[in-house]
Amino acid sequence: MSTGGATVGPGAAAGTGVGWPVRAVGLRAAYGRIEVLHGVDLDIPGGSVYALLGPNGAGKSTLLKVIGGRLRPTAGAVEVEGLRVRRWASEALARAGVVAIPEGRGVFPNLTVRDNMCMWTYRGGVTAAEVEARAYEQFPRLKERRKQLAGTLSGGEQQMLAISRALAGETKVLLLDEISMGLAPIVVGQLYELVAAIAAGGVTVILVEQFAETALGVADLAGIMLQGRIAHEGSPEEMAAAALSAYL
Repeated sequence: MSTGGATVGPGAAAGTGVGWPVRAVGLRAAYGRIEVLHGVDLDIPGGSVYALLGPNGAGKSTLLKVIGGRLRPTAGAVEVEGLRVRRWASEALARAGVVAIPEGRGVFPNLTVRDNMCMWTYRGGVTAAEVEARAYEQFPRLKERRKQLAGTLSGGEQQMLAISRALAGETKVLLLDEISMGLAPIVVGQLYELVAAIAAGGVTVILVEQFAETALGVADLAGIMLQGRIAHEGSPEEMAAAALSAYL
């Protein structure tokens, strides 16, 4: 796949396991005639956790969709490890190590837990047995539910199953959209402990979260989106104060 003179394919992610830097320049995106992103600039160092905060409708989920290849920008560019990904299909990005956990968890409700994990192997380079072993080590409860249909799991268990996708193979960039939605605080705490552990392994994490305190607790950097732009950006401490005045 050609991107600005460099050829990148599904095997590009093989190697160190260190997260990739992510950059957006003048990024615009729309649904039909309605523009949602109005020139987003973003620069996230590899291996860091970036918390994307803001009110509903600010464009946070749309930005994740563009970075993850599920929505093409109308202008501007997204770069992952210095390579433009505008023409990458979402499945090619996934094979290259960009993993998205969308709002709503994104599991296959009519498949068992084990069969869902088999689906994670479509990226290549990892067996179903390896995915199961990694997931069960982090989430022993999923082992107990491995023959159960995913649609019958609790909300927290479904989110655990969704996040197990990030444990399959060489994840370089992890995109998380509202993983705390509808979950009890104790479950949210457990999930964010795993997010912190994944990031500590060198993965670049970009997370969208309504609960600013939760997100900032694991973040290295944070940005506040307002009306389709990054309005404020800085350390978690700086953005905690800015969030109060910006939109809370």
